[in-house]
Amino acid sequence: MSELNHLTLTEALEGLEKKDFTSVELTQAHIDACEAAKSLNAFVTTTYELAIEQAGASDKRRAEGKAGPLDGLPLAIKDLFCTKGVQTTASSRILEGFVPQYESTVTSNLFRDGAIMLGKTGMDEFAMGSSNTTSGYGNILSPWRSRSAPEKDLVPGGSSGGSAAIVAARAALGSTGTDTGGSIRQPAAFCGIAGIKPTYGRCSRWGVVAFASSLDQAGVFARTTRDCARLLKSAAGYDPKDSTSANLPVPDFESALKGDVRGLRIGIPKEYRVDGMPKEIENIWQQGIEWMKDAGAEIVDVSLPHTKYALPAYYIIAPAEASSNLARYDGVRYGKRIEGGNLKDLYELTRAAGFGDEVKRRIMIGTYVLSAGYYDAYYVKAQKVRNLIRQDFLNAYGQCDALLTPTAPSAAFAIGENEDDPIKMYLNDVFTVSVNLAGLPGMSVPAGLNADGLPLGLQVIGKHWDEETVFRVGDVIEQAANFKALPQSVLKKAA
Repeated sequence: MSELNHLTLTEALEGLEKKDFTSVELTQAHIDACEAAKSLNAFVTTTYELAIEQAGASDKRRAEGKAGPLDGLPLAIKDLFCTKGVQTTASSRILEGFVPQYESTVTSNLFRDGAIMLGKTGMDEFAMGSSNTTSGYGNILSPWRSRSAPEKDLVPGGSSGGSAAIVAARAALGSTGTDTGGSIRQPAAFCGIAGIKPTYGRCSRWGVVAFASSLDQAGVFARTTRDCARLLKSAAGYDPKDSTSANLPVPDFESALKGDVRGLRIGIPKEYRVDGMPKEIENIWQQGIEWMKDAGAEIVDVSLPHTKYALPAYYIIAPAEASSNLARYDGVRYGKRIEGGNLKDLYELTRAAGFGDEVKRRIMIGTYVLSAGYYDAYYVKAQKVRNLIRQDFLNAYGQCDALLTPTAPSAAFAIGENEDDPIKMYLNDVFTVSVNLAGLPGMSVPAGLNADGLPLGLQVIGKHWDEETVFRVGDVIEQAANFKALPQSVLKKAA
């Protein structure tokens, strides 16, 4: 049964349906793989006993002919999703020991359809970061290694790095993530897997610990586009508990995987050819364009003129919303509490001990841009820029059906490489933040390796509520790329 963890989610489901193995056997194989990948530090909390219990119940349902769409499939859940009876920390010490008495809507939907939880994956603290080095529970490592410097630990991307790393390590069939400025797509690219951020409002935010409420969106990771389509179908849906949830039917995303993009117009935004872009990123992008041409799509040059303002606008809006959202962590209601001589001391001591440096930095930036005298100069102006960015996309979609861009400006970098320069770290989101500002769906698909043998991803950006075209284009890229590379840690275990 040692090879069960190398199946895709779709293959695993087919094997369960054919009774080639049981869910208990499939789940145990993934638990063993999780233990073998323990050095990655991908989990904050594991739930192995619960997983075996859920797997036994799944086998019983399947025997009775009552199996759901995801029945018996072991997944990992990002530690930003509240899980009833299971610790949820957002990878922050200020929430250590917090056990919700309710279930997030996304995880409720997945469990309703039969999914099994292996544990809660680590992340950048409160989803603030692009490297998974801001977690209160230690750095999360990528399962990949660079050929030129194999001794160096690499980042898995962030903030959903634990979810991406554990799927790449063949220790979960899929996982949940959240994406505020690229936190699904960038880790997917760094780890050589697929990951989709759907349209804002497609998946409920209820029960997801908030970072920036107008930007946060739940999504999924898996090893293939088809697997992502299946997971998103279950995760998505209208939720009256979330005022930003869209009351729209959820399409059968998998049916969009036609393996054919003939007749589609694929836009190439000229502003994404940024100064200093590494040649390997330019080359993989050009390769993607050629794949689209060969598949019968029409390539259209488009312009998104306000792209250069996306990062500054994002790093005003996101910290401002974070400053508001994180005010609830005061040591009074739940989470960590450090006693002081008075209420002010209680607040200060609790937050000083509970929040990490990056979270403190963003809270201070956010509080500043919302303060009297600066609100109009920064926050209001950033919201106006956001509207212009959204309009740029709407104008571009008058000429094309989807956009194709790189996912990230580089492959995975070594832990500590950008730690001394927060601005350089923020630039990791240069190709992704505008998608969140506009509320569009975006997906990263593994497209190849760089000279150091590290994965590179291509990003497909769709129109609002048109994840089907995103999946359709991503599937064709996946077929053309035929990405089969495995992380060195997985190859070593297989040997």
